[in-house]
Amino acid sequence: MSLLQEEREIILSNEYVDTFDFAEVAEFVKNASKDLFISHHFKNKSKMLVQPRGGFPTYKKQFALYEFFVDANVDVLPLTIDSNTRLNDYATSKKMLRLSEENDVDMLNGYPLVNHGYRTTRKMITNFNKPVSLRHGTPDARLLIETAIASGIFEIEGGPITYLLPYSKNFPLDKAFLYWKYVERVCANYSKLNEPINRESFGPLTATLVPPAITIVIQLLEMLLSLEEGVKSFSVSFAQQGSMNQDIVTGAVLKKLAKYYAAQINCSDAAIHLVYHQWMGAFPMNKDYAEQLINMSTVIASMVGADKIITKTREEASGIPTKEANAKTVSNTQYTLGILSGLPNVVDEEEEEMLTLQVKAIMEAVFNDPADTLWRKVFNSIKNGIIDVPFSPHIINHNNMITIRDAKKNIRIIKRGNVPIPDRCYAYDKAQCDLTKDTTSIVNDIIHDIGIMQ
Repeated sequence: MSLLQEEREIILSNEYVDTFDFAEVAEFVKNASKDLFISHHFKNKSKMLVQPRGGFPTYKKQFALYEFFVDANVDVLPLTIDSNTRLNDYATSKKMLRLSEENDVDMLNGYPLVNHGYRTTRKMITNFNKPVSLRHGTPDARLLIETAIASGIFEIEGGPITYLLPYSKNFPLDKAFLYWKYVERVCANYSKLNEPINRESFGPLTATLVPPAITIVIQLLEMLLSLEEGVKSFSVSFAQQGSMNQDIVTGAVLKKLAKYYAAQINCSDAAIHLVYHQWMGAFPMNKDYAEQLINMSTVIASMVGADKIITKTREEASGIPTKEANAKTVSNTQYTLGILSGLPNVVDEEEEEMLTLQVKAIMEAVFNDPADTLWRKVFNSIKNGIIDVPFSPHIINHNNMITIRDAKKNIRIIKRGNVPIPDRCYAYDKAQCDLTKDTTSIVNDIIHDIGIMQ
């Protein structure tokens, strides 16, 4: 028995898991409908795929949500996991699930997949026969991913950096790398049985003034960590940043460098996709304005050539969106995509050059770390501040990089901390901003920039 299989048997002997039948699950994946695999849809698609968000605690409500989505012409169904499961607290999620079922009140903010179990959830997934994307935010997702794949969920979002630095304060980063290494291997092994299981990184990060260079570097590194374990289908992603031009530049550089770095580790055979998130920052309370923001992001997604768009709703500023609001935004996004045609091909060579130089300088610094494996190089680079995510709550993140918006709403770096931004690029970014203001005025600008769409 391999070490990986030994580890799997220990993890799946958890008291909250019904007897896990490895052979039966492998046979299920081998014979599963190709329509359940988003990698199959990416390969044969004729349009951008549309995916909403959404998760309810009970099977009954999750099933009803999927019915709404299907009626709205959804391409990819979501399964958002509750926050207790994200923290591996299956005892609390079990208790809250029972209360939700008994009182018909949502006591969880998502679907407790481990507690429902794969045999129950598989009935729902196969009933709709559409690809399902797992959205969670779990540093240790080993049990969750095993349960998801056994249920028929063949797209797994997350990674050791993107599901830790934006969400956690204390969870050990080195452990997250090792736990996600397990996830990559399990996904790679199951991918040999049928269509590839797609892995997707979470590009929005803190969704708060993150400069494109940091977003792209983290996307590339999580992609490389996944490909080196044998994953053959991977999605890099980023969110609407507030400047149409900067989004177009970011998309172009991210796609180009993803192919470049995949080739550097002899993984050119892997399929790399681009996912675009509609605005992830603070939404306007005015629901009509919120819809305008959503429509704008759909246009940008088309201009960056995204393979999939992940939607938001007009209710983001007022609470958890209802299933009706989620279905409405799916329908509206499909309509907007259907009428878009003849969009211009916008290229900003100077901005692309500057962003490419920044990304390559940071990647080179990561690779030059003396550690013996890539994950240790990345770990050291975060610990040393070479990678620095603005507004991350995690204790290991330096938070020494400072960013603001210029007059055209582009996010610019005005203090680089330990991030090796080349002098020429650093000077270029600062030259776009009015830095003659006093410190108080700049702080007020940053506060304004955080709520810029409100």
